Amino acid sequence: MNRYKKAAQTLLKEAGIKINGWKPWDIQVHNEDVYKRVFAEGSLGFGEAYMDGWWDAKALDEFFNKVLGASLEKKVHGKQIILNALRARLFNMQTNERSKKVAQEHYDIGNDFYEKMLDSRMQYTCGYWKDTHNMEDAQRAKLDLVCKKLQLKPGEHVLEIGSGWGWFARYAAENYGVTVTAYNISKEQVAYAREQCKGLPVEFKLEDYRNATGIYDKVATIGVCEHIGYKNYRTFMEITYRCLKPHGLFLVHTIGGNKSVTNTDAWIEKYIFPNSMLPSVKQLGKAAEGLFVMEDWHSFGAYYDKTLMAWYENFIKYWPQFEKQFGDKFKRMWTYYLLASAGSFRARKNQLWQVIFSKDGVPGGYESIR
Repeated sequence: MNRYKKAAQTLLKEAGIKINGWKPWDIQVHNEDVYKRVFAEGSLGFGEAYMDGWWDAKALDEFFNKVLGASLEKKVHGKQIILNALRARLFNMQTNERSKKVAQEHYDIGNDFYEKMLDSRMQYTCGYWKDTHNMEDAQRAKLDLVCKKLQLKPGEHVLEIGSGWGWFARYAAENYGVTVTAYNISKEQVAYAREQCKGLPVEFKLEDYRNATGIYDKVATIGVCEHIGYKNYRTFMEITYRCLKPHGLFLVHTIGGNKSVTNTDAWIEKYIFPNSMLPSVKQLGKAAEGLFVMEDWHSFGAYYDKTLMAWYENFIKYWPQFEKQFGDKFKRMWTYYLLASAGSFRARKNQLWQVIFSKDGVPGGYESIR
């Protein structure tokens, strides 16, 4: 047995995982070179080896739950991790121009693909599964939760930073009687959003959030902080503060991390979300300091596990429609992305937060909604 395999065997044993074992979370190795590759390249090499078919696990989500739950990722460091960290510290990886990369490479791969994987309202963020049992209801509940937390009232003007496919704007306009102005840098999403919101008091601007103008009653950002970058958190908060009326509410819905970092996982960076990173409690708090009053902080990251597994179920169900277009390597890449992410939330390594900030505080106090 080579030394890399022996080291891998020892590490995996800590997580209750056996090489070529019979349990669904055990790793099945098809290429013995995988051990050396992982120790040399870390998470990037591990993910690429999966894409290349060098290894499998029947229950990939549970494999990652066990690996991350045992914190094995801290014991394997590849050179790419160091390079990414240095790059993030030296450069602003989320400038106006660089921020477009994730839209082009991830969100613009085709609306038809996302229509099949997501719910009918095209929600590509965590659903709210309290008192619900399916993704459709969980995503509707999430939209309604956002509206209620913002205390939306007929006639109000809402700024949305990062509109996705436009369904929050549509839901808020149709059910709460508000006007919405949204900023988004994805051409495919904006085109889709404009079409399905025709006739509603909703405007979608194909622009970076840093170009936002106007004064609004409320501000919402759902699934955008993951792409802003630590060098821009303060700017993001200052722009929001400038655009919000006195005592107005600002909702941030974001994935979060348990510690402050300056870059993301090397494999996620290369294949899924270029120039992304997860904010920490400390980073968001520091960025908002001196500007906003933090009225409410709601954590429900366990629901992202359910959401991701529902997306994966749809992905597999409809994959035959996209197999010729994307190919087997994309299927393995997307499987790895969805199930590794589900395992990460299950292990509580990643969190999901909805934070309510107010400009100058809410007179009489803010009532938390759950």
